[in-house]
Amino acid sequence: MISAGDFRNGVTFEMDGKVMQVVEFQHVKPGKGAAFVRTKIKNVITGAVVETSFSPSDKFENAFVERKDMEYSYADGNLYYFMDGETYELVPIDGSLLGDNFKFVKENMSCNVQSYKGKVFNVDPPNFVDLVVTETDPGFKGDTATNVLKPATVETGAEVKVPLFISEGEKIRIDTRTGEYMERAKG
Repeated sequence: MISAGDFRNGVTFEMDGKVMQVVEFQHVKPGKGAAFVRTKIKNVITGAVVETSFSPSDKFENAFVERKDMEYSYADGNLYYFMDGETYELVPIDGSLLGDNFKFVKENMSCNVQSYKGKVFNVDPPNFVDLVVTETDPGFKGDTATNVLKPATVETGAEVKVPLFISEGEKIRIDTRTGEYMERAKG
């Protein structure tokens, strides 16, 4: 059990049958009346954020969210298979649980799979990935304007905006959180 007076950022607990995570908290001791804890909490399954207040003595059940690095193996229809590196077991995950940034993940990449009581609710790809540009318009001599971007397709099929000097076959680094080109990849 955890009391609201012990809330810290990142703490997960069960409330009304839902798994919640503390995003922000503030202990408030007004001049008159009882102290309370003002919080911003997020439902880890749906991602909905709610602001609410609790009495410091309110008690909640701890919720253990399992975070495990698993390797993306392959897709079959709307099921995406991830391999547990310890047991070599393949775990099927429904495509609806994968975020928009999953389009930058290719086979054999490690992703962080989050589950609660064995039920997967989120898959986080690596923050940065190195991918090869498979299709883009060629840059022309004299294209030296700064901050001008052109569309490029990478090996996973995702489209990103890249500078004019990037050509087909080059490896680039992409920030999966924003979907933006970062730099030319080394190696």
